[in-house]
Amino acid sequence: MSKKKVLVGLSGGVDSSVSALLLKEQGHEVHALFMKNWDDDDGSPYCSAKEDFMDAVFISEQLNIPLEQVSFSKEYKDNVFSYFLKELEAGRTPNPDILCNKEIKFKEFYKYAMSQGYDYIATGHYAQTDNISLYKGADSSKDQSYFLHAIDKEVLERTLFPLGKLEKSEVRKIARNNNLITSEKKDSTGICFIGERPFPEFISNYLAGEEGNIVNEKNEVIGTHSGLVFYTLGQRQGLGIGGVKGASDLPWYVAKKNLETNELTCVQGNDHPLLFSEELTTSNQFLLVDSIPEKFTGTAKVRYRQKDQDCEINILNNRINIKFASPQRSVTPGQSVVIYQDDKCLGGGEISSIN
Repeated sequence: MSKKKVLVGLSGGVDSSVSALLLKEQGHEVHALFMKNWDDDDGSPYCSAKEDFMDAVFISEQLNIPLEQVSFSKEYKDNVFSYFLKELEAGRTPNPDILCNKEIKFKEFYKYAMSQGYDYIATGHYAQTDNISLYKGADSSKDQSYFLHAIDKEVLERTLFPLGKLEKSEVRKIARNNNLITSEKKDSTGICFIGERPFPEFISNYLAGEEGNIVNEKNEVIGTHSGLVFYTLGQRQGLGIGGVKGASDLPWYVAKKNLETNELTCVQGNDHPLLFSEELTTSNQFLLVDSIPEKFTGTAKVRYRQKDQDCEINILNNRINIKFASPQRSVTPGQSVVIYQDDKCLGGGEISSIN
């Protein structure tokens, strides 16, 4: 690729730092942008935006690249966080990172870069692209194509992933060899741009949980929950129902949320049949390919860390139906299913129903 003007999203982490370094070594004209899109920083120990920005400043100075800061906080709250809360209220478990990538990192950031005359945007995601299709990152343990399946194809045409062919250990080594201050910095976790916070406590600032009964598979009351919005299918921790009379010693898991009765159904044992599904349908579809069969065999995954699962894929009218070759544990409405053929990411959608 000839020399291009590239705007890299510099988050203050090691991945984006090395991305900026590699782009500069490739001869591109590199500028950096720090996005601070969550403005309610009240000094919480879970919010590291100030520290991240200072790290971004140090990295930009060390690499001698211009840095600016832009806030898309209104767009984030209007298009990501409000949807996140709405989905929780509806009894689903949304994935804000996927929506954050679609609406902020690969929409607002992209629009801003193009308006400023850049040729490409770049991020520190572990994924690969030929600017036509999206592929898994070379590091299978860090591959982030799952989180990128919903971005627009036109954005992919102008996006660079400098880390796509690298292992995480190689990225750390590059950072150390170049004395980057982020070389040993821990990876960020938690909700996109908000960080890792105690979930029930954080969500209770925005949604009021209505207490209700926890029931077993026989519909017997075995405890009380603090609000369905605070629980997700397959959850084990924080149920508060240990030592139920007559129950075995096996751990309890959330198997169902019933909004009509405000009941949480829990079962014992991580292999309980009520925790498994063989089929799902999405409420929408995001496809990264122009031509795709209506029905074909491929692989899919319903969680980021999950291994690819063999399945039959049916492309419907703005929906996707998937029948798995083997039952899948804790398939969760509101989460995303992403479909693949080998290492090529075809797209995906939000899970609406399971069987």
